[in-house]
Amino acid sequence: MSWDIILFNTNQKIDSIEEVEERQLEPIDFTHILESSFSEIVKDENHREIKGTDFSINFFTDGELVSNKMISLYGENGLFELIELAKEFGWQIFDTGLGEMIDLDSPEKNGFENHRKYVEQIMKNG
Repeated sequence: MSWDIILFNTNQKIDSIEEVEERQLEPIDFTHILESSFSEIVKDENHREIKGTDFSINFFTDGELVSNKMISLYGENGLFELIELAKEFGWQIFDTGLGEMIDLDSPEKNGFENHRKYVEQIMKNG
């Protein structure tokens, strides 16, 4: 099961998704940055799959600059790769499953382990 996150490009700290104001967000070419940051990328029309060690990152390209980007992760290592990019480019990451911003300095607080528990709960109750 994928782990869906949203990357936000903003200079302001977002503490909760409810605080996001469109005027705080800066359009950027996420596709170019992602494609130039990884070596193994499978391209299928406007879909991209980045393959790495024990992870994959899936997303769709955009025809214009955007201020946020939905990404599907498979594997915890993908989160750590994106956290490094987020730190480098000033992005913030929102975990759609948990409904929380990911703490880039301490991702274990609300990162992959919590996502795994969330998925287990859904599977058990489903």
